[in-house]
Amino acid sequence: MQRLLFLLPVSLYLHQIHEIGADSCGLCVKDACRPVTCAAPELLTKDDCDCCDRCLSIEGEECGGRDETRARCAPGMVCVSRSSYGSGSSSSSDGTGFCLCEEDGAVCGSDGRTHSSVCALRLHSWKTQSQGKGSVHKVHDGECTFAPVITVAPKKIHNVTGAQVYLSCEVKAVPTPSISWRKVTESTQGVRLFEELPGDRVNVAVQVRGGPSRHESSSWVMIKPLTKEDEGTYQCHATNMVGDAYAEGSIKVSEHSMRRMKKNHHSSSEVVV
Repeated sequence: MQRLLFLLPVSLYLHQIHEIGADSCGLCVKDACRPVTCAAPELLTKDDCDCCDRCLSIEGEECGGRDETRARCAPGMVCVSRSSYGSGSSSSSDGTGFCLCEEDGAVCGSDGRTHSSVCALRLHSWKTQSQGKGSVHKVHDGECTFAPVITVAPKKIHNVTGAQVYLSCEVKAVPTPSISWRKVTESTQGVRLFEELPGDRVNVAVQVRGGPSRHESSSWVMIKPLTKEDEGTYQCHATNMVGDAYAEGSIKVSEHSMRRMKKNHHSSSEVVV
């Protein structure tokens, strides 16, 4: 969706240019200039009097103003009013706003990382070049795709027959992965066999949902009631158009039995064996 930009009034800009012209600059005394350190060499510029060094503002930083210290945005950005974004009306009194990238939306860089905007990618590229690491360019609009990565793997659990248990896993990937569960067994020849769950098991349920974080999906397999036949290894398997990943957990099952021991005529206790 195209973002609506509310630019600072042109009349205000022209008023500033009139006030801060060559006649109002006076003599340039470079020794009086404050030293500046910019986020990247490409952001270094001169003030309106072409005397002291200034840094061009990047996304989110202040811009505009009514005096010679007013900041200007880096290439590819525009200065917008804070009041137009619900950030208060202070900018209308002092003529300041903040820098915003002209092109909205995330982009995928040649470094394999997703950048919040093409302006953010450009700044990152300037930094890497100044560090001698080469430039970074836009590969495509939108986020970078990557194969599933299992961030939380299923655990090893131990419980008794009749109980309710579950195994869970969390996966991060772009695009969103498909997650499935398998029960892993081994044939007499040592070949691993996979049973897709829930299959025809009436005591098994599988669920998948988005989250807990962006680009993540969570899934779990729940077993109720637990039987000895449910003992074994379980695999969480995630796949998307880029690749796949899996992780395994296990369930150990013990038989559950109870006998009642009479304490007196009025009460009794249960002992789990």
